[in-house]
Amino acid sequence: MFSRRNIIQSLALGTLLTTSSFSAMAADALSVGILIPGSKSDKGWMESGYDGLVAAEEKYGDKIKVQMIENISYGDMEQALTQLAAGNALVIGVGGQTQAAVLKIAQRFPDTKFSIVGGNAGAELPNVAGYDVKQAEIAFVAGATAAMLSKTGAVSYVGGMEIPSIVNAGIEFGNGARYINPDIKYFESYTGDFDDVAKSKEATLAAIAQGADVHYHILNLGLRGMEQAATEKGTKIIGSYTNYCGTDPLYPAYSITGVGFQVQYTIDQAVEGTWKAGYKPFGLAMGPMASDMAVCDPMPGMSEKLETIKEDVKSGKISVLEG
Repeated sequence: MFSRRNIIQSLALGTLLTTSSFSAMAADALSVGILIPGSKSDKGWMESGYDGLVAAEEKYGDKIKVQMIENISYGDMEQALTQLAAGNALVIGVGGQTQAAVLKIAQRFPDTKFSIVGGNAGAELPNVAGYDVKQAEIAFVAGATAAMLSKTGAVSYVGGMEIPSIVNAGIEFGNGARYINPDIKYFESYTGDFDDVAKSKEATLAAIAQGADVHYHILNLGLRGMEQAATEKGTKIIGSYTNYCGTDPLYPAYSITGVGFQVQYTIDQAVEGTWKAGYKPFGLAMGPMASDMAVCDPMPGMSEKLETIKEDVKSGKISVLEG
């Protein structure tokens, strides 16, 4: 796959622009532009989105051509989306932080389809699809998992930007932990930046000092700081977005939030001609590719308990906040 790419410098944005570039590209190939605001190797949301793109490229080959922009500041987001919209039939914003810019730029390109991975219900346009990963649902399950894994009776959560979807996930992580252990200690903090390594390390160390031995997060590159703190102090992390069980003993479990699944979904829909605008919730109801919990070495009865919790969330018996 990588042999088919050329990396060129985008002078207008000062960022890397990636485009499929083989001469035999079919004339009717679907042109896809994707904005990954953070790093595609962050071991989190952005990497999951990129993995979905890679899977779509492997599936469709020269039936699609891809232009990707990554590591964009908020100030440059509208310019990046404009560049992508000018040359592609489908534009994907990976992350709810792209939503405001997408809704603005989409009005200027009514013939271009836009999909927001992590979009929420709200202002809707006839050429914009918003896919809600429903992070609060799986955060509840992650909280229950953390409580079962904790040996100290204390767990923690570090979020990036203090926006509703990230705060709701933090609240539900705490609720899930208390569902298992009503007396558990829960520490919740926000760094204000998904990529700030120093702040996430500081927040995690503060929680560890108060007894937390299992941590959860919604961070991008900031996860590196949590990893540093947990490694130094001998605590554990429940990973997010992708199941990497068996690759790192620091992680006894992973919540699966199908960011990459949604990237694949919107490309599938566009290729098949079934793409639709509007809000679409994913979450546990869409199956394990969209949302799930993977415990790498579960204790007896743990998997069964978590399956019951997931079913109760899906049925509404356990009520959680919106994603």
